[in-house]
Formats: sequence, structure tokens, C-alpha cells
Amino acid sequence: MAQGQMAPGIVSGRLSSDELTSNFTDLHPPLAAHEAAVAADRCYFCYDAPCVTACPTDIDIPLFMRQIQAGQPEAAGETILAQNILGGMCARVCPTETLCEEACVRETAEGAPVEIGRLQRYATDSVMASGDHPFARAALTGKTIAVVGAGPAGLACAHRLAMLGHDVVIHESKPKPGGLNEYGIAAYKSTNDFAQAEVEWLLKIGGITIESGSVLGEGISLDGLVENYDAVFLSIGLAGVNALRAQGAEKDGVRFAVDFISDVRQASDLASLPVGRNVVVIGGGMTAVDAAVKSSLLGAEHVTIAYRRGRDAMGASKYEQDLAASHGVKIMTNVQPVAVHGNGAAVEIELEYTSSQDGQLTGTGETIRLAADQVLKAIGQTLEGAPDGLALAGNKIAVTGAGRTSIDGVWAGGDCAAGGEDLTVTAVAEGRDAAMDIHASLTA
Repeated sequence: MAQGQMAPGIVSGRLSSDELTSNFTDLHPPLAAHEAAVAADRCYFCYDAPCVTACPTDIDIPLFMRQIQAGQPEAAGETILAQNILGGMCARVCPTETLCEEACVRETAEGAPVEIGRLQRYATDSVMASGDHPFARAALTGKTIAVVGAGPAGLACAHRLAMLGHDVVIHESKPKPGGLNEYGIAAYKSTNDFAQAEVEWLLKIGGITIESGSVLGEGISLDGLVENYDAVFLSIGLAGVNALRAQGAEKDGVRFAVDFISDVRQASDLASLPVGRNVVVIGGGMTAVDAAVKSSLLGAEHVTIAYRRGRDAMGASKYEQDLAASHGVKIMTNVQPVAVHGNGAAVEIELEYTSSQDGQLTGTGETIRLAADQVLKAIGQTLEGAPDGLALAGNKIAVTGAGRTSIDGVWAGGDCAAGGEDLTVTAVAEGRDAAMDIHASLTA
């Protein structure tokens, strides 16, 4: 029996199981074959297409559009996957509205781009549904590479290395592979356990072993990996979370948004997940939006995103902001948390209005209090557990070229490496390119 949105505190079962099932259906349902053909037909097949330039993995978008138009979705999928082996997940989670679709000539002319993301999903899903793996391994080289972290960068690196004939051992700290694709992506963007299905499909290439519960700095060391493997690729992500820096931040009801998102992703029964009646999410990126929308979908009565700068500075795109608003989420800008009030557990959050002068953010002294029995922190993640001896740049691992670190034989990519945006598609590109550089180094 649902407890209702007005039940006080952080409780489970605010909505019925039927309502929750309806709320967490696919954000963008898959295209049918006819819909895909019509959508692909809108492509101008531009020479020197700007959408390709805007894609971090350089997918030949006009080619795969022609292949869909010609009724060859599996060929289109192979075109995509040759450049982006996690093209299925990227089709679901990529901010296409600020990448390929923003660059689309149709967007410039009409304000309605070709639906590249949904067409990419249609094509890659066709390949996975066929049950076949379109890539084969080259002749075995006898070389073995260690990959630390089974997130997008690590998986992309491992697949490309395996395809080039190397053996790969992935050391993963968590029980399941996938990284943020498994633990950090909004459930309404990746339904039906797609992250694991994609990993299982990727592993069909052969030559890749995943060792779960293998933690760098505990069971394994970088020195040991360098000694025992022909090369090492670090894709350890960002495990730390920035501090809230507000009085009362340790109270019950205050937690990391990434942990909340992970709980929703891993839940076998959404009705069992507790959520506050009044939820405030601190931050302005996609993680903040995902946490806020999930809170609303779970039945929170009031959900607010509080961001310290203006809307134009938010990491979440205009599309993501509109998505939040469509689910009843209020977005407050130019406010920063100063205190969480309550006797042991959060009851209210006090926010101070801010102003920006010459890029410097300052508090105005004016404050406002919001009811908040749950406060979710989405204020950025930091590198944790970087091995000694690695040069850092801006609190990330310093890299040159295609991910070479300051230690010979060690490469890095994904969120843990300096440079590039913290996006799944960027991580895939960095993992793929590092694999090519590792291969060139080992076969020179």
C-alpha cells in the first residue's frame, strides 16, 4: 500500500508499484523500423558533416544514416560500433543535444535536428538483438595488458586490445562491471539491465577476463601490475566527492547523489526505496538532474535543485533542465548552502543568495530556508587512490598524447585523466585511442 507523497520523513512506498513501474519506463522508447527509415531520411548526408566533427568518437553518421535508410540497420550498427563499442549506451545517455544534434544542419535551419541518438540506438540494438558479435580477434600477440576499472574507458580499451590480438585482464573493484553505466546513469535512461547486457555482448570478442573485487592499492599495486603485465591502462574514475562545506552537513538525510542514483539502479523493488517528502539537490550538472528526477519519480512531493551560479553556467544542458522541470522539479539558481538544520536529522536547509563579479562568486548575506528532509550532494567528484609516482594535473592524472602517463608502460583515460569532458562517449574515445597507442608501443 502506497504511503503517499505527504508522508513525513524519508520513507519507502510513496507510490504504488504500478505507478513506479510507469514512472521508470524508457525515457525515449525505441524507434520502429518505419519510424527509423523516416527519421533517417531527414539527413542531408552532408559532405564534411558537422555532426561527425561534434562526435567525440568520430562516428560516420551520414554513412550509418544511409544504411538505415537502405534497410540495413545491422550494417549501420557495425559502422557505429567500429568507432564506439559502447554505442548502445551512448545512444541512451549521450547529451546529443549539445554534441552531434546541436551541430546538425537541420538544427541550424529548422530547430529540429535529425534524431541521431535514437537512430544510433535503433542500429546498435539491431546488432545486439542478432546475437552475433561483428568483430573478430587478430592473430594472438602473446601480450597481456592490465586494465584497472571496468567503466566505459576500460571496457573500450579492453575490447580494442582484444580485437588487436592481445589478452586483457580487467581489475574491477565493484561486484559488477560497467562503471557509471551500471551504477551512475539514471534508471529511466537505461532500462532492462541494459548496461550488463552490453558488457556481456562486448565480452563476446574473447580474450578479456574480469576480476571483480580487485582494488588498486589494496589487493593490487601499480608497481605489481607494471611488473607482471606488458602494459597498464588506468580507468579508475572519480571515487571521491567534494565536501558540502555547510554547517550540519553530517546530519541524517544528507548523502551523496551518486550513491542515491546507484541505489535506484541496483534496486530489485523500487517500492522498497526510501525517499524524502522534501528533497533538495545541491549541484547543477547531469548528476543533480538525474537525482532530482529520480526523487520525483519515486514520489517525493517537493524536489528542488539548488545551484550556486546562474542557469547558463549549469553543467546540465537546457534539455536536461527542461526534463527536470517537466517532472515538477524546481530549479533555484544563484544560491549556495550554508547550513542544514534539524535535531540529528535534516529538516530544513538554509541557502544564501550569491552574486558573481568578475567571475568571483560571493554570498550576498540574504538567506532563505527550504523544508528538506533529504539533501543530495551532487557537487562534483574527485580523484581518489591515485598511485604514488603518477604526475597529476588539476587533481587528475596527467596524460600526453593518447593517454600516456608520467610512468612508462602506463596509460590512463576516462574521468580520472586530465583533459576532455566527463562523458561516457569521451571516455570511450580515450579508451579506444589509448588501446591503439598501447598496441603501437607493444608491436613497434
